[in-house]
Amino acid sequence: MKRIISNFIIIALSAMTIESYSQEKLPFNDLSKAESNVINNKGTETPFTGKYVNNKEKGTYICKKCGAALYYSSDKFESDCGWPSFDDEIKGAVKRTPDADGIRTEITCTACGAHLGHVFTGERFTSKNIRHCVNSVSLDFVPEILEPGRFGSAIFAGGCFWGVEYFLQKAEGVYSAISGYTGGHVRNPSYREVCTGTTGHAEAVKVIYDPVKTSYEKLLKLFLEIHDPTQVGRQGPDIGEQYRSEIFYLNDEQKEAAERNIAVLKGKGIKVVTAVTKATEFFPAEEYHQNYYFNNGKTPYCHVYTKRF
Repeated sequence: MKRIISNFIIIALSAMTIESYSQEKLPFNDLSKAESNVINNKGTETPFTGKYVNNKEKGTYICKKCGAALYYSSDKFESDCGWPSFDDEIKGAVKRTPDADGIRTEITCTACGAHLGHVFTGERFTSKNIRHCVNSVSLDFVPEILEPGRFGSAIFAGGCFWGVEYFLQKAEGVYSAISGYTGGHVRNPSYREVCTGTTGHAEAVKVIYDPVKTSYEKLLKLFLEIHDPTQVGRQGPDIGEQYRSEIFYLNDEQKEAAERNIAVLKGKGIKVVTAVTKATEFFPAEEYHQNYYFNNGKTPYCHVYTKRF
C-alpha cells in the first residue's frame, strides 16, 4: 500500500537498544482477553486464522502490546504452516528463550516481554534456514518502513476519514495514518456496509507516531481542532452514526488525556459531544480510501483547522 509519508533510510543502530531509542516512556496498550491469552499467557492462536498469515503488503510489523518494531515485510515468507513466518528480525527487537522442556525456543518482544511464538532452524524454507513462527494476534502492521524502536498508536473518528487522515498525516512525528472502521459489531466490514449505518462502526483513522517527535496529547488536541466536536451523529454535510465524533483509547493514559482535554474545551463553553470509548479491533478501509486527498489532488470539504486550545 502506497503511503505519502516519506520512507526512512534504515541505519544500523547496533549500539542503540530498544529502550534508549524511545525518549518518552510509552504505556503498554490494553489487550483483549483473546490477545492476553496469547501475549501474556503464552498461548497459541488457531492456525490459518490470523489476519497477517497472507498479508503481502510492504511495511513493518510491530508489537501489539508495546509498539516496538519487530519485523520487516521483506523478511516475511510463505511457509504454509498457518502462522506468519519471518526469516529475520529487526536487530535487537526479539529475545530467544529455550522452553522448559528444551524442545522449542520461545521468541518474545525485547521491549515488553510479549510472547510472539517460537523460532525454528534447519527447515530450509529460505537461504537463512530459520523461521520465526509468530502469532498474528501478537502483531500490528504499519504500511511504512520504520526505524528500530517503539512507536505509539492512536485511533480517532471525526466524520469522513479522508479529512481526518489528511490533517493527521501532515503532523510532525506521524509515520502512518490509516483510514478504516472501528467500534462496531461486524468483522471486516466493507465501505458499503458501514455506509448503511447498521454495522455500528465509525469511519476512523489509526495513527502510528514517533514519541520522540510528538506525543499522544499533541495529536489528540490536533484531532479536536480539525473537526467540529459539537456535532452529534454527523460532520458537516455527512450525516449518520458512522460520521460520529469519538476517541478510541488504547490504554488508561489515553483515556485520561482525552477526558482531561475535553473538560478543558467544555470549560471554555464549547459543547463537546465527542465520546471516549475503549478501542476494539480496527479494520483498514479499502485501498482507494487511503491517502484519498493526496492521491486526488483535493482538500477536505468538511474539515478545517480551528484553534481551540
